[in-house]
Amino acid sequence: VHHPDGAHNIAAGLNAPVKVVVHGHAGYYAAGMNMHADITIEGSAGTGVAENMMSGRVHVKGFASNSAGASAHGGLLVIDGNAALRCGISLKGGDIVVGGSVGSFSAFMAQAGRMVVCGDAGDGLGDSLYEAVLYVKGSIQSLGADAQIEPMGEADLKTVTDLLAQAGFSQHKAADFKRVASKRELYHWNADANQEY
Repeated sequence: VHHPDGAHNIAAGLNAPVKVVVHGHAGYYAAGMNMHADITIEGSAGTGVAENMMSGRVHVKGFASNSAGASAHGGLLVIDGNAALRCGISLKGGDIVVGGSVGSFSAFMAQAGRMVVCGDAGDGLGDSLYEAVLYVKGSIQSLGADAQIEPMGEADLKTVTDLLAQAGFSQHKAADFKRVASKRELYHWNADANQEY
């Protein structure tokens, strides 16, 4: 795709093992609902890149705007630069690897899947997190409700190493990352908690 000029919905809804290269910047919802396709965006992407992706691979060589990889059920989203607010919101099983930093409220209500952040994370990381697991190399401005930092186990080290290799970021070492997962205290309503989560 030449001269995309920020058009919306580029390569959305693909359902075939094809390769697509976008030579420039994409607008909203590029590569949304992707199944099987290998999509490379050589510039940056607007809101909702790879939203609701089911499988395949989406590679953004620039930066990604809000809600990158939202509700992704499968596949791999790679962002070379930074991702803005709510990266991986409601993640449902996909993998996201960000070479830079992520904005506030990333992985909000993420239910399954994995997110690797090679830079920093903004406020409220993993708020209302379910069973997705986040790995952050840099600083975390704050954790969201019900998220906590946990020790990195052998399985985590292997996971991060594998995802970094798939993303082309093998210069980073898995041992430098922190694991963020759910405390599992919000799974059931507790009337005695007085909203103090």
